[in-house]
Amino acid sequence: QVTLVESGGDLVQPGGSLRLSCAASGGTFSIGTMGWYRQAPGKQRELVAQIARGDNAVYAESVKGRLTISLDNAKNTMYLQMNSLKPEDTAVYYCIAILWVLTPARKLNTYWGQGTQVTVSS
Repeated sequence: QVTLVESGGDLVQPGGSLRLSCAASGGTFSIGTMGWYRQAPGKQRELVAQIARGDNAVYAESVKGRLTISLDNAKNTMYLQMNSLKPEDTAVYYCIAILWVLTPARKLNTYWGQGTQVTVSS
């Protein structure tokens, strides 16, 4: 019953900025871990960043210093602030959430967003 809704993807010029959002709703749950993956044409899906409550964020080496992941537990929303964007950042970005669902029984489930397109081009 949980749905992840992504937003924020757009076309930007190199050096520009975007902020992606991923909001989880539709059920009774608590957040275990959330993160962002991306997939560029002809390439495998790769982990961009991940974050967990009480843990330090982990980033792919290629985005360190440019992208920042954050989590607002009160809003069940994760963000990816993207600065100094490069053409190589062009990809479909997918939100992933590993959530504790509480109904009918407590267990971990994994959910994916539908993706949001980020295009960095002159």
